Amino acid sequence: MSFVSEFKEFAMKGNVVDLAVGVIIGGAFGKIVDSVVGDLIMPIVGWLFGGLDFSNYFIQLSGAAASNLADAKKAGAVFAYGSFITVALNFIILAFIIFMMIKQINRLKKAEAPAPAAPAEPAPTPEDIQLLREIRDALKR
Repeated sequence: MSFVSEFKEFAMKGNVVDLAVGVIIGGAFGKIVDSVVGDLIMPIVGWLFGGLDFSNYFIQLSGAAASNLADAKKAGAVFAYGSFITVALNFIILAFIIFMMIKQINRLKKAEAPAPAAPAEPAPTPEDIQLLREIRDALKR
């Protein structure tokens, strides 16, 4: 089997294609969640905490004074805890949404009626067990 045909067989397996689709949709979904957090939730949270923008919460470690995070990063090392709060909130929202999706999928799977199980036929007796039974019966006689 040639390398190209082997790769083609690998790439066309169902689980590889499903994984690729999942990664692409996940990337797009991540951008949607970033927008929801950055454009909708964080402004409301900032407003509730006095109109402050969390993205501008930082501690300048280089000693230079800066009015916003972009200028502070240009001036030197920055401890940007406001950005961390935003990213942590992104993660919590994304994890919650994925949890709800998995919960719904599991609920739908349970709702499907299981197919009736066919009566199980007894498995054939292994040869060594059969031989031991014959020896036992011979010894009894």
